[in-house]
Amino acid sequence: MPRPLIGVTLDAEKPGGYSKFPWYALRQNYLDAIDAAGGLPVALPHEPDRVADYLERIDALVVTGGAFDVDPSYYGGGAKHATVVTKDRRTAFEFGVTRGALAQDKPVLGICGGQQLLHVVLGGRLIQHIPDAVADALAHEQPNPRDEPGHTVKVAPGTLLHRIVGADELAVNSAHHQAAADAPDGIVVNALAADGVIEGIEAPRYRFCLGVQWHPEFHISAGDAKIFRAFLDAAIS
Repeated sequence: MPRPLIGVTLDAEKPGGYSKFPWYALRQNYLDAIDAAGGLPVALPHEPDRVADYLERIDALVVTGGAFDVDPSYYGGGAKHATVVTKDRRTAFEFGVTRGALAQDKPVLGICGGQQLLHVVLGGRLIQHIPDAVADALAHEQPNPRDEPGHTVKVAPGTLLHRIVGADELAVNSAHHQAAADAPDGIVVNALAADGVIEGIEAPRYRFCLGVQWHPEFHISAGDAKIFRAFLDAAIS
């Protein structure tokens, strides 16, 4: 059986550093994790007018993270917090391709910022800056390296995530200052940090719609690899 084609969203950077011209970026381990789980990853440039063309070809979608935020205008979040940084073309593309993938019931996996975007696409709202909204918050932007755990999350029994990882608790890495703020109809919270911050969501009405706030492509725990395998299984089912 041919490997399923997995669309993976890119980050975008302004001139400087790698190139004197605008450039795309994607950490290698996103692609490595998809390949190891049995998929054929393909990067998706930020072309909102090409969403339908991409969706004709890909079997499933991974929405990646990045050091930026969803514009609060997408979820009625009011004025931007001083810490909020947006990448408008990236968000416009990701919003369109994610909404389109769900409309076609293609499997979607949102990772870190990708989980936040998925939450908004599903009708949810975001906390714009965790330290200002959550008392005694954990260090969700962990000071230690990203390939080490930063804290643990409790996985909710009976959820898709729990069935996938087969554990009540996972050690995870953490690199975010925003998080899902609510659980409107159709969204199930599947993981929580000790401070109450939402760490995972899913939407059972779809074939596979899962978001995790951490970065499972680092394979911090055995559960991380299981997430990618379940996602790939859904892509070929």
